[in-house]
Amino acid sequence: MKVLPLAEVVQGVGVARAAGRTVALANGLFDLLHVGHLRYLEGAKAQADLLVVALNADASARALKGEGRPVVPEAERAELVAGFACVDWVTIFADRTVEPLLRALRPDVHCKGTDYTTETVPEREVARELGIRVAIVGDPKDHATSELLSRLRR
Repeated sequence: MKVLPLAEVVQGVGVARAAGRTVALANGLFDLLHVGHLRYLEGAKAQADLLVVALNADASARALKGEGRPVVPEAERAELVAGFACVDWVTIFADRTVEPLLRALRPDVHCKGTDYTTETVPEREVARELGIRVAIVGDPKDHATSELLSRLRR
């Protein structure tokens, strides 16, 4: 199974590193998957040999996006994201940022979507401190779950 607790992902990353493989970390809610999510994750995978995706737990998704979100429960979102060929492992996290995961995994590259710049990435200082490269990947932010929900409600 590609959906694993953080401790197992950390162990897998250690084994991969010992074999000389590079690791990218991408994160997000991934609620109501759309093509923008896929393009983001494919762009992240292009940055390293392995892609770890950190998926916001339901409570952190609600804290970030408000009541009514996420639409899809965390276990189902994780399973769907794990189904993408470009994704090696998925782990669910409860924090507001992925800073604790950056510290635990120490990926070679931290990937964020095109709604950020390298200077607006919330975790940029931790990434710099740990020597983790930050990459902005994916297509232009032409797709958004909140926009999709608005269209569905109309």
